[in-house]
Amino acid sequence: MARQERAVRTRRAVLEAAAAVFAEHGYATATVADILRIAGVTKGALYFHFDSKEALAKGVLEVQTAEWVFPQEIKLQEVVDIAMSVAHRLKHDVLLRAGARLSADPVGRKHYGSAWPLWVARLTDLMVEAHRRGETLRHVAPRETAEMVVSAFNGVQLYAQLETSLQDVEQRVSVLLQHLLPSIASPTVLMRLDAAPDRGARLMSQMVPLAPAV
Repeated sequence: MARQERAVRTRRAVLEAAAAVFAEHGYATATVADILRIAGVTKGALYFHFDSKEALAKGVLEVQTAEWVFPQEIKLQEVVDIAMSVAHRLKHDVLLRAGARLSADPVGRKHYGSAWPLWVARLTDLMVEAHRRGETLRHVAPRETAEMVVSAFNGVQLYAQLETSLQDVEQRVSVLLQHLLPSIASPTVLMRLDAAPDRGARLMSQMVPLAPAV
């Protein structure tokens, strides 16, 4: 058991180190040597878990959507909560920042993929259920709407990254949702949705782990 726990900690340390390097330098200029230096592990330990830089990038992307769920009575609120919690965590979680940069890399993503399809799939599931419950307007197509939310979110977070180093990303995402939601939610549900800029921060105290990010 102790050996297994050490392996989990080592893998997490390597992932976080890789994320730090990818977030700062991007995929192309990131080096395994830099990752080893930050992780403080041996090359053998790193390659035991990840056999290449490409595998490290894939590992960072795989944990983007795996850590938290936000059960709510209204499924559209869960969609909002995902967006606002990610906006909040982008400022504090290097894994998410690395995932955002890796996913937007037009060259690198051809080798290791992107987190965007994972986010679209997760939001689509919620949108399907919201539509079934009558929370959405009748014209809403769940997958198209999920893709629109993910693409708009990434545009806003990129703008915030370049303009303010993400300092105002929560405010910007809140504004985005306040513009999008009236075209998605039924009027009675719209009145009950909370997309305030501090929504993500408030959720931190009630986050429920979905699966270990290892």
